[in-house]
Amino acid sequence: MQKPLTLGIAGLGTVGAGLLELLQVHKERLAERAGRPLKVVGISARSKNKKRGVDTAGIAWFDDPVALAKDASIEAFVELIGGSDGVAKDAVEAALKAGKHVVTANKALLAKHGVELAKLAEEKGVALNFEAAVAGGIPVIKTLRESLAANEVRRVYGILNGTCNYILSTMTDEHRSFAEALKEAQQLGYAEADPTFDIGGFDTAHKLAILTSLAFGTEIDFEQVDVEGIQSITEADIEAAEDMGYRIKLLGVAARTVGGIEARVHPAMVPKHSAIAEVSGATNAVAIDADFCNSLLLIGPGAGGRATASAVASDILDIARGTVMPPLVTRTGSLKRYTKSKLGAHQGAYYVRLSVYDRPGAMAAIAKRMGDREVSIESIVQRRPRSALPGIGARLKPGAPALVVMITHETTEEAIRQAVEAIEQDGKVSERPQVIRIEKLGEGDEL
Repeated sequence: MQKPLTLGIAGLGTVGAGLLELLQVHKERLAERAGRPLKVVGISARSKNKKRGVDTAGIAWFDDPVALAKDASIEAFVELIGGSDGVAKDAVEAALKAGKHVVTANKALLAKHGVELAKLAEEKGVALNFEAAVAGGIPVIKTLRESLAANEVRRVYGILNGTCNYILSTMTDEHRSFAEALKEAQQLGYAEADPTFDIGGFDTAHKLAILTSLAFGTEIDFEQVDVEGIQSITEADIEAAEDMGYRIKLLGVAARTVGGIEARVHPAMVPKHSAIAEVSGATNAVAIDADFCNSLLLIGPGAGGRATASAVASDILDIARGTVMPPLVTRTGSLKRYTKSKLGAHQGAYYVRLSVYDRPGAMAAIAKRMGDREVSIESIVQRRPRSALPGIGARLKPGAPALVVMITHETTEEAIRQAVEAIEQDGKVSERPQVIRIEKLGEGDEL
């Protein structure tokens, strides 16, 4: 058996501790599969004396992750610190410049600096692996980099954030408010004290930016992703979706179009009968549409120490076996410039919820605004929330704004947004209208 692959691990949080445990528990198995032992010779974290539930005896301690990254004793550096800049970026750059292989789970770092880091790795002839950066334990990076390398990918989409999926699933299954579901997610550790990064859609956007590059051979460009979070989703939207045969999910969608790449993150209504609608809790799902293999759907744990550690370990195994490939599939010198498709040109059906004042001519004015933008209405229903139905709670007060739900035929994003803005400016509604896309899914997502 060959000499060990020596590793330095920076960051010993949930994932880092899980990785150390995995490497210790499956030591013999990993050595057999890699053809050589995997040996952790250096570690670094904020606190040396913190109890982590894993044995660190005999492993050199480094106060400075950058020093660990450059140390002559390691061949591969594992970055599990997090953050798009600062010490995480400094340490990864230092390791690559020193000719060390790098494994990272840092989607924020890759979304911001992925191209320059990939270029540096190519110049040094070392690996930059990041399976754990997107969808935790789901092997979506390997699927795009290896399994589908011979295919032309047309679209990548899915549920990429467990926190949002947990909140929306709880609202749907337990008929609870957004605030209640978020509070429970925080108590269970799915959401941070400040959940903005997750519920605002930014975590999903970072991951989608990476998938977009791998799928379409473009430069990573997080700034080109259109982002909308789930903060505005209400119980009324969840109820309406259920009654109409849909469920609401936060989706990341990247598609190749005639006008360029369309990359967007937003809540979407998906058919109840689709596999992606059945993905509940903190689980993730990624669908890939390609020309020769048609549609693939990958479902599994999107976060968590053990699942993410498993993904990190798979990257380490590749390095131990001597597998080094361009980090972004396409070599950086051949990456295409990101050409953004105009989101306003996106076509689809839409759900629109309006809180309409009970005034003569209000509905006629709303219909006119839709007609002015050539938005055709498939259906329109006045709804009462379940809390206001007989036998459940109080009825709506006389004169209170009526809850009106409309489903449009296919139209453009630009047209529906302009129509809704005009309705709001007319003063016919008591609150900002809610607009949710009704997403068409691939054939492979049918249950």
